[in-house]
Amino acid sequence: MKLKFHSLTCLLAGLLLFTNVHAQTPKFNVIAFYTGKSDQAHISFVHEANKWFPEMAAKYNFRYDSTNNWKNLNPEFLKKYQVVIFLDTRPEDSAQRAAFRQYMENNGAWMGFHFSAFALTPSMFPQNWDWYHETFLGSGQYGSNTWRPTSAVLRVESKHPVTKGLPKTFSASPNEWYRWSNDLRKNKDIQILLAIDSTSFPLGTGPKQHEIWHSGYYPVVWTNRNYRMVYFNMGHNDIDYEHHTNHDLSHTFDNEVQNRLILNTLLWLGGSRRGFHAKEQRSKEAKEF
Repeated sequence: MKLKFHSLTCLLAGLLLFTNVHAQTPKFNVIAFYTGKSDQAHISFVHEANKWFPEMAAKYNFRYDSTNNWKNLNPEFLKKYQVVIFLDTRPEDSAQRAAFRQYMENNGAWMGFHFSAFALTPSMFPQNWDWYHETFLGSGQYGSNTWRPTSAVLRVESKHPVTKGLPKTFSASPNEWYRWSNDLRKNKDIQILLAIDSTSFPLGTGPKQHEIWHSGYYPVVWTNRNYRMVYFNMGHNDIDYEHHTNHDLSHTFDNEVQNRLILNTLLWLGGSRRGFHAKEQRSKEAKEF
């Protein structure tokens, strides 16, 4: 009897250990690249993101790593990760760019924020990467922006797993909103997920008049049907520049609905893709949704 009891105890202990180990195994791994050196508003967002994402990782059982070493953007390093995030910039090195394109064309997943899509010729970030800005993002060059950072009412434009459970419209966190050189509505590969609602106008406070938008169509979140990706225009906190304190006046992740959108996106990007090309997987998920 003692032997049977001991065997049963060992079996239960083994099963419990297996269950705990299995439960602690991350569902997927995320790597976030950032620079965090230019513009206090972007630096503030990066610090905030690198605090919020680990909290979500602990809650939803995925692994979140971050690095400011862009040399890690190489095929060997990326093998460990199912999702790549660009928090504030893009790679500038040709080998890193090639590695990222290879990763995405081999069914990798990507989420980008705000300045990661910026390109303007001439500037420190010229449009010198056609695949990324024209094909992948579809947006082309930066056109203009609102100022100062203010909230906008965003409107859900199309059904997609990442917009599931969102209200038709909601107020976003304060942000510097971008306009692009390309009209994304004319790109058959682009699915616009959210745009600025007309109730937001006038958007921005100036002081320059061209920094205040009074009308127009401005997409702020979209995906490319040929890749597993989502771009967010959000990612620029309001900062007290006027009094030279550089204190945060707003936070991107202080918005429950917007956080749900970002989390929906990350969980969708990190979901199972085994045996599927990105386009085939998206078609399947669209039917289920």
